[in-house]
Amino acid sequence: MKTGKVFLVGAGPGDVRLITVKGLEAIQQAEVILYDRLANPKLLEFAPVDCELIYCGKLPDRHILRQENINELLVEKALEGKVVVRLKGGDPGVFGRVGEEAAALARYNIPFEIVPGISSGIAAPLYAGIPVTHREHAESFAVVTAHDKSKDGKPMLDWEGLVRGVDTIAFYMGVGNLPFICENLISHGKPTSTPVILIQWGTFGRQKTLQGTLEDISEKVLAAKFSNPSIILVGEVISLREKISWFEKMPLYGRQILLARTSESVSGLAKELIEKGADVIEFPKWKRTILPVKVEKAADYDKIIFSSPESVGEFFDALIEKEIDIRKIKADFYGCSSKSIKALKERGFIAEHIEDMPQEGSLLVVGDAGSHKVENADFMVTSKKELDTQFLPIFQRMLEEGNVNTMVFPSAASVGVFIDSLKKCSIDVYTLLKNVQVVCMGKHTKAAVEASGLMADAVPKSATREALVEHLVQCPAAKERQG
Repeated sequence: MKTGKVFLVGAGPGDVRLITVKGLEAIQQAEVILYDRLANPKLLEFAPVDCELIYCGKLPDRHILRQENINELLVEKALEGKVVVRLKGGDPGVFGRVGEEAAALARYNIPFEIVPGISSGIAAPLYAGIPVTHREHAESFAVVTAHDKSKDGKPMLDWEGLVRGVDTIAFYMGVGNLPFICENLISHGKPTSTPVILIQWGTFGRQKTLQGTLEDISEKVLAAKFSNPSIILVGEVISLREKISWFEKMPLYGRQILLARTSESVSGLAKELIEKGADVIEFPKWKRTILPVKVEKAADYDKIIFSSPESVGEFFDALIEKEIDIRKIKADFYGCSSKSIKALKERGFIAEHIEDMPQEGSLLVVGDAGSHKVENADFMVTSKKELDTQFLPIFQRMLEEGNVNTMVFPSAASVGVFIDSLKKCSIDVYTLLKNVQVVCMGKHTKAAVEASGLMADAVPKSATREALVEHLVQCPAAKERQG
């Protein structure tokens, strides 16, 4: 059997848009992905539908997979002939143990590539408005691990060298050792007034910062109950933050949005919300299996309805596969939604909405007509959409690590499937949304939400993406329910 290949990929610090092009290309061709806790799970949605996902994230209180087991898995999957991606938060070469994994692969002559990523020690400060170097404040920069295998888990460092030779120091995962770090920096010559900032979940919409000095930051962290994952930055360059802080001024910064969805792809709405600074968790995640169809019979109908944008692509792909000339199909085309009509237009066909379809003539529905009542029609089901159960534990972890304050239902159809899918995670929707602002796209969506027993807090001025985003920008997430 042919040996596979392994890509050791840096996922970047959190914001999915900070993945490199090469890293994304590796994910898109992966047959197996072993991913860490700090790699944004949204990146997994770019993987092929049949890709095997293996969580090897390390939590502060336990290890899911030991490093030795991870090395063995990489070798095992590659020897099965598979394309394997090891997805690691930040850059794989910065405290990512990529050297150990690469050495294990080299022992078995398994081909591999190491794909650099943006390190959180540089990116998190920039998202907090702090460049780690500046010609007037800092000419040197160091990244330092703040926990290791030494006695009591305290870092054994050249403290004198750090104090005398480095202007800006970034400590990784060191919140638990912060008093020890401050004590050693001060005792080796750093002024007690030296600025310190902690950046938690850097580059995510839930990013938080806490600023102080070497003298008082430990007490502030204790009072604020700050925890990992956090970067601890020490240096005078932090003073620039007041002038050039930018991310925390984004219009949806601090919004942690749970977005119900009915399609298997990342939505345009989600992208726009992320671009404005929000954290977005889309649920549920679907996978689509293409089914064999007798597409030849489409030539026998006067009208064809396409139930979704996906059904459009699947229909024309089937025509191409069977080498059927589109000119043999004389039917008028109709769409169940504006997205379906747009998908047809992109292929050169002007379609009408299903509501404008005449009654006479033979009718074929491609896909599932869903809530639209279609009588006297034949159906051609081109694919099967089902819940992707691999993403259920991933969704649960995202909920645990985040603090959702906004729920968005973009359509009436999204309400029922969202609630039913939550049940598969053993999550009660009423408990989950108890203190969460629920925003509905339009009056029909609000009616569906209220019919399910939930309370809808708001409806934008119009049922458009632009109006929804504007509403979220203008209305704060924090609110109190009446009654």
